[in-house]
Amino acid sequence: MSTYLLGLGALIAFAANSVLCRIALHTTTIDPASFTTLRIISAAGFLSLLVVFRSVTSTTPAKHYTLAYLWQQGTWPGVFALFAYAALFSFAYIELTAATGALILFGWVQFTMLAVGFYQGARFSLLQWIGFSIAVAGVLALFLPSATQPDMFSAILMAGAGIAWGIYSLLGKGVQQPLLMTQGNFLKSVPLTLLLSIVLISSWSIDTTGVLLALASGILASGVGYAIWYAVLPKIQATEAATMQLSVPVI
Repeated sequence: MSTYLLGLGALIAFAANSVLCRIALHTTTIDPASFTTLRIISAAGFLSLLVVFRSVTSTTPAKHYTLAYLWQQGTWPGVFALFAYAALFSFAYIELTAATGALILFGWVQFTMLAVGFYQGARFSLLQWIGFSIAVAGVLALFLPSATQPDMFSAILMAGAGIAWGIYSLLGKGVQQPLLMTQGNFLKSVPLTLLLSIVLISSWSIDTTGVLLALASGILASGVGYAIWYAVLPKIQATEAATMQLSVPVI
């Protein structure tokens, strides 16, 4: 039960990311690249401090947690998946509403995770097949002629974010130290997001409220939420992880 309660906390954080990003991009002047950069840098800084703080109560001496040690954590596949998700996510929310973006995002997350699980030999129960079918139908319904269709380019960006997040979640299945892994992935993503901001320097725009929303997204919804999620993933099946995330649009 504690695993699923932690999972619920992570899912609430995922929902908060969608809401915070949507609010920031539609009620402040902050641009998507700056939002992504502040989100990743703040998450990396918070998680690095948390790792060092936790060392006080661990058997590993605090002096062991140097910047070089913190940089060694994480994996490059995880870094690229995390960065791709965060960047595509922000740019997609220029046009998408919070719930529509979350539905597209986690519909593709589920499709990605279940497809990989099926390829690796996992077989689904009848209820899982029903759930998967409903998820696919929900995403397809957005594009029916009678529906209020989302912007196609933004929907494609969010689908890409969903695939990246699905891959990131799958990479977390074998993680032994979720906090260190999450911290390392965020820290190594900092140069990538700084490069993104430099490339798009002509569109830079920030204000106080936008910065605060980006920091909240980075520290609370991303830093805390993703560390919890990586702690939950090794304890549940990939198909369960995929299905659980379909609750995010509702949340």
